[in-house]
Amino acid sequence: MRRLTKLSAVAAVTALALAGCGGSDDDSGSDKDKASADVCKTADGDGPKIGLAYDVGGRGDQSFNDSGYAGLEKAVEEFDATCVEGEATDGEAESAREDRLRQMADSGAVGIIGVGFAYSDSVDKVAPDYPDVNFAVIDGFDPTADDVNDNVAYLGFAEEQGSFLVGAAAAETSKSGTIGFVGGVHNDLIKKFEAGYTAGAKAAKPDIEVLVSYIEESDIGGFADPAGGENAATGQFDQGADVVYHAAGGSGSGVFDAAVEAGKGNWAIGVDSDQYLTATASQKPFILTSMLKRVDTASYDFISSIDSGSPITSYAVYDLAADGVGYSTSGGFVDDLKSSLDDYKKKIVDGDIKVPTAP
Repeated sequence: MRRLTKLSAVAAVTALALAGCGGSDDDSGSDKDKASADVCKTADGDGPKIGLAYDVGGRGDQSFNDSGYAGLEKAVEEFDATCVEGEATDGEAESAREDRLRQMADSGAVGIIGVGFAYSDSVDKVAPDYPDVNFAVIDGFDPTADDVNDNVAYLGFAEEQGSFLVGAAAAETSKSGTIGFVGGVHNDLIKKFEAGYTAGAKAAKPDIEVLVSYIEESDIGGFADPAGGENAATGQFDQGADVVYHAAGGSGSGVFDAAVEAGKGNWAIGVDSDQYLTATASQKPFILTSMLKRVDTASYDFISSIDSGSPITSYAVYDLAADGVGYSTSGGFVDDLKSSLDDYKKKIVDGDIKVPTAP
């Protein structure tokens, strides 16, 4: 039988190259390289060695992947750990992801995290060959078996709950009565964001109209296509939306640019991390809030469990009660809504509001 752990409040060839302690010192000086200090090149402790396998967009996406890195960075410092990194490329074969994981395990990593659901199949195939290595998949699912591998953790989130809160904020902020949602890929995971956002908006204003667009139907490149994000959001602003929420990873920067172009009185909502903090100066005045998805918490918790000798396995869900999702207040644009948003949060945690997981 599948097991589910519910966390409570107390609780291409180039792509296969791994960057780690003693790795290449090449620095192209790009914005992506400067996104954060490269802890895997400097860590030299005697704690556990951790592998972090990024999804498309990699570190520097100012969203999902960067949040995973933040948890790794904290764990490396706290547990005197070392680490290696690898990044997926758009359109790569499944075998490339498997090889990336195997290279990490062969390099001595005792814990390996695949950032994104696209690593689920790869981890499911690789984990049995490395019984002494513990694996985790952010947004993971076990696609092949009734019983999960004993050395795998599938770390999920209640994205619909956090999206409900920013949906309510969008509706309360909207002057036009129309808001938008832009998803990176039209799959069940991203539809959770859409469902929660729409439910929250309707709870705040039952007659609100919600426009929905997806950049790609199945190609995960939809998470690394800023131009596609900008086109989708621009279309919604042109149709009268004045607030657009994205769940599109690196493509979200295009949504922010579309809000800037739409002008004063139009807003974008970020996702995963507090995107106000990493946005450009021109984008910041247009970022209403961000739906926080604490990938950093999940990755840190997994590494901590390995350091303690009791690795997390099976399924774990990070929800509002566990501070696994939420909303940001940077910029001060939702300060006057905080009381009502926190009231919605309490009702969700208490079970008075059941947030849908599908549109």
